[in-house]
Amino acid sequence: MFRLVSLNVNGIRSAATKGLVPWAESVSADCMGVQELKVHADDMPPALRTIAGMQGHFHHAEKKGYSGVGIYTRHEPSDVLIGLGTHDVTTQFDAEGRWVELRFDKPGRKLSLISCYFPSGSSGDERQAAKYRFLDMIAPHLARLRAEREFILVGDVNIAHKEADLKNWKGNLKNSGFLPEERAWMTALLDPAGGAGLVDVYRRLHPDTTDACYTWWSNRGQARAKNVGWRIDYHLATPALAETARAASVYKDQWFSDHAPLTVDYDFSL
Repeated sequence: MFRLVSLNVNGIRSAATKGLVPWAESVSADCMGVQELKVHADDMPPALRTIAGMQGHFHHAEKKGYSGVGIYTRHEPSDVLIGLGTHDVTTQFDAEGRWVELRFDKPGRKLSLISCYFPSGSSGDERQAAKYRFLDMIAPHLARLRAEREFILVGDVNIAHKEADLKNWKGNLKNSGFLPEERAWMTALLDPAGGAGLVDVYRRLHPDTTDACYTWWSNRGQARAKNVGWRIDYHLATPALAETARAASVYKDQWFSDHAPLTVDYDFSL
């Protein structure tokens, strides 16, 4: 069994003060994707470069205290890709530290594990426009990747796909994260007949859950206490890998950030 965790830590140093490391040790994950590190490469604490026996690989944002992603793994990758590339459309997003990909290739198999942090558009029109540029860029990138290899992308996608994926869906129809254009983008990404044809692994295993599926809560209005949440953290897998998923759960007994860890057990090995 292969255990893969995803968590937006909203500051890796802050999460560490709230018990992230001992929890990670107790979970015995094979790999853990983290997003929103909020730490510059020069300021990454040595104690957090390896967690629970897993070596970290990171894509830090150029701006201090902002964004950044990583993957911790106890398996040696055959290759590590930091960032999306050098094309003009990716330059802005690579500066923001949004993509780290570990490849575990061997004869007859090409497999990647990816930690990705999609932009949020909640701060205003400028960032929403940047979010749409990112979505326009990432969808064909994922489609090309699927044509070449199997992969699982974990991360904060900043989109709640369906009405069951957030508590107050009627009140958020005009808000970033639940806009019709964003939800249509997600539908197209998951369409087996076109696009990337990826699988929402949690929904494959739990097609009907509502309140239990949330992975993020606002810090306002006692949202967490009232469980007024959103499901915006995902495991997005190529179909063959998604078929191996056996169990998925959202951990809420401790709080390391405003997000909760999403853990999926897969029936494959590296």
